[in-house]
Amino acid sequence: MKSDFQRKVYTVSQIGAEIRDMIERKFVDVWVEGEISNFKASTAGHLYFTLKDDKAQLSAVCFRNAARLLRFRPENGKTFRARGRITTYEARGEYQMIVEVLEPIGLGALQLAFDQLKEKLQKEGLFDPARKRPIPTLPRRVGIVTSPRSAAIRDVLTVLKRRHNAVNVLIYPCEVQGAAASLQIMEGIDYLSRNTDVDVILVTRGGGSLEDLWPFNEERVARAIVRSTKPVISAVGHEVDFTISDFVADYRAPTPSAAAEVICKSKDELFQKVEGFSGRLQNAVRYRLRTLRHFLDSKVGARGFAVAEAQLKRLAQRVDDLGFRLEQLGRAKTLFQGRRHRVDVLQRRGEAAIQLRLRRAHEAFARIAHTLDAISPLAVLERGYAVCLTPEGKVLRTAEGVELNDPVKVRLHEGALLAIVTGKQMP
Repeated sequence: MKSDFQRKVYTVSQIGAEIRDMIERKFVDVWVEGEISNFKASTAGHLYFTLKDDKAQLSAVCFRNAARLLRFRPENGKTFRARGRITTYEARGEYQMIVEVLEPIGLGALQLAFDQLKEKLQKEGLFDPARKRPIPTLPRRVGIVTSPRSAAIRDVLTVLKRRHNAVNVLIYPCEVQGAAASLQIMEGIDYLSRNTDVDVILVTRGGGSLEDLWPFNEERVARAIVRSTKPVISAVGHEVDFTISDFVADYRAPTPSAAAEVICKSKDELFQKVEGFSGRLQNAVRYRLRTLRHFLDSKVGARGFAVAEAQLKRLAQRVDDLGFRLEQLGRAKTLFQGRRHRVDVLQRRGEAAIQLRLRRAHEAFARIAHTLDAISPLAVLERGYAVCLTPEGKVLRTAEGVELNDPVKVRLHEGALLAIVTGKQMP
């Protein structure tokens, strides 16, 4: 008896595909908020984690292309909003979220990335004042990494010219805002550090939002400042702005103009310092001269001067004796150099004669070896001949040396044959 209806039977993969299509059509672009747990990153760069609240959880994956755009690293226990699509992972029969955008709740994404990098570099000791170098008092040449179109470079150049116009400036032009800026800033610091003779490097730009200043918060820029062989001054933004570059630099200036003032003391300040040093030096010399004059006045006519004069005369005579000896040594040195030159000539001639004798000996040896090789029995065997031997090793020269059924050994160029005499042919 036939059934009133035809059953439709799905395979497991078919039902999984049907469910996936239904879910993906429904949840094409959604935002999901939850706390991250079970976070792990694969060696390929994909991020795996779970979004959960107090009643449910959702598996999520952020593939490498989207993960590379994150400025921070997701952490367990923090709440995030994720944007993406819902699909299924049929191999485990689970639904999951493919995350394209991830934003922290509370702190902004940039602030979270800033705090994470700051904590990381601080643990490495890169903020330690002990590793920071002093800024030269009066640098001859200053390297500046900034945009040539920025207001910051105009402020810096104006201050440098006003305070001391003898300082040379080398500008490495770069972007100071946008996606490509951090790489260009890093390359500028590396170039000025390795390939120029600047005495100090200034990394600077004007004020702006956290997003505008972000290139100076990138780890690559911080690492470039740390590995620089020249002292680095960071002057980014306004006085209230702080970047990662400020923390790792050898000196942090609140503004570009303040950095220029630190780099170059004014001519008036330098003149005042020189005047001060000059006055102190003159006073010290006058005091020393007065002390010596008093000492001489107290010793004139004393026996000590006569003793000192006699000692000076003996020293003068000693100097003359040493001078005569030096003249004699000079003449002896000239004679020695002439003989040494003759020894060098004879040594080169001897070496040339030895090389000639060795070359001739090698040529004679080669001729003898060639002759021996030509008359060698082994050479004859190599041409296809053979040598017959008795079991005792005696060479057979005629057929009379053996009898029928005697064993013989036939020596070839390679190997030997063992044979029995079955007949003889006499000449």
